[in-house]
Amino acid sequence: MRQEEARCPLMQVIASYSIKGGVGKTAAIVNLAHVAAQAGARVLLWDIDPQGAASFYFRIKPRVKGGSRQLLRKRDVDPAIKGSDFERLDILPADFSYRYFDLQLEEAGKPRRRIGQILDPLADQYDIVLLDCPPSISLLSESIFRAADALLVPVIPTPLSARTLEQLVSFSGSPKFGKAEILPFFSLADRRKKLHREAMQELPAQWPGLFLNTVIANSSIVEQMGIRRA
Repeated sequence: MRQEEARCPLMQVIASYSIKGGVGKTAAIVNLAHVAAQAGARVLLWDIDPQGAASFYFRIKPRVKGGSRQLLRKRDVDPAIKGSDFERLDILPADFSYRYFDLQLEEAGKPRRRIGQILDPLADQYDIVLLDCPPSISLLSESIFRAADALLVPVIPTPLSARTLEQLVSFSGSPKFGKAEILPFFSLADRRKKLHREAMQELPAQWPGLFLNTVIANSSIVEQMGIRRA
């Protein structure tokens, strides 16, 4: 059932983002969406990744009528939003056409503001909008950075994941980045591995105060999410 109640005007936009794929980005945002809705928040999860994993977890068909081009042209995306099986949790599903988002953002004009423009009219319907982003750095990413209040950044405790975080932190100093606060946390962590243990000590020391205390362990429960869907 779609959520229509009035809400506090301070809608928060939180994106689950990583330049690198396979870091637990979708699992984190899907679980956050469920927990926030259970806690009483009105939640919209926008699956912007053309792979459609978040839509799949909630048993929502990954298709938007008219695709990404039509979505970018609309002033009202409400008809594209689907209800989930959970109270207060709606889904704006993925579409395979989202792979063309960068080109179509250019066509839409003011591309770095467009994601925010799409979300602004939803402020009277939702307390939280969660974005499951594709693993890339692109024009779409820049538009997301400008629209988001915070970026949740899963980091596997390895040198490669640390490098992608460093790239993101460096880019955050650009005027194109916007206002989003970067909130990294360790994901798919295995404390049995010396490399992981060392990284989990060294990286927070390298960026004091940046990392969240949350640590998502490398667990079979995460792997089974695709089988035990919502």
